[in-house]
Amino acid sequence: MKLLRYGLPGEERPGILDNHGRIRSLDKYILDVGGSALLPASLDVLRGLDIQQLPLVGGEPRLGPCVGGVGKFICIGLNYADHAAETGAAIPGEPIVFNKWTSAIIGPNDEVQIPRESVKTDWEVELGVVIGQGGRYISEQDALDHVAGYCVVNDISEREWQIERGGTWDKGKGCDTFGPIGPWLVTADEIPDPQALDLWLEVDGKRYQNGNTGTMIFGVRHVISYLSRFMSLQSGDIIATGTPPGVGMGQKPQPVYLRAGQTMRLGVEGLGEQRLRTIQA
Repeated sequence: MKLLRYGLPGEERPGILDNHGRIRSLDKYILDVGGSALLPASLDVLRGLDIQQLPLVGGEPRLGPCVGGVGKFICIGLNYADHAAETGAAIPGEPIVFNKWTSAIIGPNDEVQIPRESVKTDWEVELGVVIGQGGRYISEQDALDHVAGYCVVNDISEREWQIERGGTWDKGKGCDTFGPIGPWLVTADEIPDPQALDLWLEVDGKRYQNGNTGTMIFGVRHVISYLSRFMSLQSGDIIATGTPPGVGMGQKPQPVYLRAGQTMRLGVEGLGEQRLRTIQA
């Protein structure tokens, strides 16, 4: 299933994509795509519906973030060896964990704001993992049983604030609009192997990132198990699993950063695409 949320910001409604790429309403069955609606029993109910008989949503409504009411937006840094190399960082011995504030979350085609005084705003296409059944001390063997689905994430980052301003990475990662997710939450049954997905990103038509989740240092199973040692994972939490090479700060002979008026297109195999326009905050 491809679950989604549509409507104006703050007024999104739950929906599902039908076989013809049209939006069907799920208002009768769930309040939102998030929280308890992502538990296995709830997803089983939705899976049993005749999608073609659900009410058709007319027009071309805005697609909102594909998960609502996100509790935690957890990210893994330097999780591709070739990305670590392009940034001059050592390959980590265990996952590097940081957070994006949930106020950073926007829809897949919304405007991304270049923050005031920013000179190093960058892009990162990533596989997003959405937790269904929560848990703590999850084994790697059972980890994928806790996944409701997957989505595209753009882990937009202000590199000066992340790296040069002291403290943690978080201040350069969680600015407003720095967390586009979607267009859809694709349920886990449609993605048999999360370690075999191509992902890519373009800026103004130029391809910068090409990668495959198979080259992650720490795979999805390991990341879920690892995080669950330090916190309980809960329904609707999102984990951004790291980016392949090709980010702006790694460009040679000199870095390339985003400026207002540009367009990012990015996608992950089977999970759809984002198209984001940059503006000045």
